[in-house]
Amino acid sequence: MRIEIWSDVVCPWCYIGKRRLEEALAGFEHRDEVEIEWRSFQLDPSAPTEPTENVSAMLARKYGGAERVAQMQGQMLQVAAEAGLDFSKHAESLHLNTVDAHRLLHSVGERRAELKEALLHAYFVEARNLADHDVLVDVATSIGLDADEARAVLSSDAHAEAVAADAAQAQAYGATGVPFFVFDAKYGVSGAQPVEAFTQVLERAWADRPVVQLVTAGEAAPGCDGDECAI
Repeated sequence: MRIEIWSDVVCPWCYIGKRRLEEALAGFEHRDEVEIEWRSFQLDPSAPTEPTENVSAMLARKYGGAERVAQMQGQMLQVAAEAGLDFSKHAESLHLNTVDAHRLLHSVGERRAELKEALLHAYFVEARNLADHDVLVDVATSIGLDADEARAVLSSDAHAEAVAADAAQAQAYGATGVPFFVFDAKYGVSGAQPVEAFTQVLERAWADRPVVQLVTAGEAAPGCDGDECAI
């Protein structure tokens, strides 16, 4: 089974949704046969690459004042804590552009899941500036990736087309926000659903997966089995 996940590294519900899916997968009988593919999505493509204000200030402008935002953030802290995450510094996180973080994610191949977790942790737990190339390189090297390779990606426009393609595919699926999960290109799940909901979708998608039926026409034909192939 393949699960594609569209998310942004500055989306709190994406981090919470990741934890909830992981909890559901931990109790899923067929976990070892599940492949997760991370897809890019930018919540705000117009956000600055050189941020000048934190998330709290940006939300206060958008939602009508600091008092309301403080209440929203308090609720988010509680929900995050229930998922095992410490968002106590998140109010200090900067409102920033994430295209370079996504390009870097596309560059690391099979290490994408590790880098995704490291970037989410850096932003939400440590309130680091993920638009800063030095910070991105530092996060990459913290999980053993090569600093020079990371800088080469960030100093170019490498993987920009892949980031755009992910966004286009999300739009084609009808996703207007993240996190957005697609199970076996068949079942779409929007938002950080409860663990129980993810469990139900996992079981349904597994039950509905295509099963190949072997059909033979007469006698068995010659073929190779594993690393044994008599010629």
